[in-house]
Amino acid sequence: MNAPKGKVLVAMSGGVDSSVAAALLQREGYDVVGCFMRLGSPGETLDEPQRFDPDGAACDPAKLKIGHQGCCSINDAADARLVAAHLGIPFYVCNFKKDFGRIIDYFVDEYVAGRTPNPCVRCNDWLKFGKLHDYAKQIDADFVASGHYARIDPLPIPRLLRGIDHSKDQSYVLFGASRERLAEMILPIGSLRKSDVRVMAKDLGLPVFDKPDSQEICFVPDNDYAGLVERRRPKARGEGAIVDLAGNIVGAHGGQHRFTIGQRRGLSVALGYPIYVVAKEPSTNTVVVGEKSALECGSCVVGESNWLDAPPPAGAWRNVLARIRYGAEPVRAQVRLGPDLGHETASGRRGTFEVRFHEPQHAVTPGQALVCYDADEPEWLIAGGWIARV
Repeated sequence: MNAPKGKVLVAMSGGVDSSVAAALLQREGYDVVGCFMRLGSPGETLDEPQRFDPDGAACDPAKLKIGHQGCCSINDAADARLVAAHLGIPFYVCNFKKDFGRIIDYFVDEYVAGRTPNPCVRCNDWLKFGKLHDYAKQIDADFVASGHYARIDPLPIPRLLRGIDHSKDQSYVLFGASRERLAEMILPIGSLRKSDVRVMAKDLGLPVFDKPDSQEICFVPDNDYAGLVERRRPKARGEGAIVDLAGNIVGAHGGQHRFTIGQRRGLSVALGYPIYVVAKEPSTNTVVVGEKSALECGSCVVGESNWLDAPPPAGAWRNVLARIRYGAEPVRAQVRLGPDLGHETASGRRGTFEVRFHEPQHAVTPGQALVCYDADEPEWLIAGGWIARV
């Protein structure tokens, strides 16, 4: 029997993607250990890391308080445990609830500050490829793996590439990993299409082969994100003005955090033509509306930058393909290094870069991530950061 390729800790969410990732790594000869991150879903309790042996005997579901059904719920933990038992691999549950509180605070504070957050990117940056790597070292694992649809090109220097299935590509949410982290990451399903992953899961007898994908934010199970903001930051609730681009008051609202840039529905204002949220002013609790053309943006500044390739020389522009939100297609642009924003950011990074689009883009939104792919090798993600201003 061949010696294992190395020990790998697989972040198992209880979904089909991470389950197939674990099965593929086991088939390839890795020493696989499964790990579920307990993040503190509503209605559940778990204080200490627990290990569940492959036969599952150490896990008594009757002792676990059931929470909601969705990403990172207690039901997902049970699904992940069943898959681990099916594969015959050790399975751990790690309590990251305290660390996850940082992500919830970030989410709430970004809305209060008038920005639109992306908690899934932060979770990958801070937990899946942050805290989880620290835990991997504690159990002497060589790698951390996940079920993301992206790829790692290992040689000569690790590079982050888009997933083969562009409709599921998740390289965007992984931009925050450092170049050093890429060498410790394995993304087993990045070269597969989602439909093939489901077929493979069924062929392998995995009990989650037909489990639907989660569509919700795990800590907002009722999709009422504004309610969460108001419960955590009561002062966010308060009547404010809706104004047009000339500053005329045209309506009222219950808090600027309830609106996002580009929003059209739910404004309760009729001006005789289609209007959109084009800006927010949190200091005065004001929402600005205008026609669609007012959302066109030719450039922006990106903060907390993370370069996975050597950045361009100071003052020089580099041709890229820029992606302004998760569901957007990359578009032609140029980037160059910019000055620091002058204050510490959530991740501690301070570097900025400027982005100049070849054609104006619609609803470029502060608080969202922007990532750049190489213009000549469009599968290769070279940099990313957070849109600071437009």
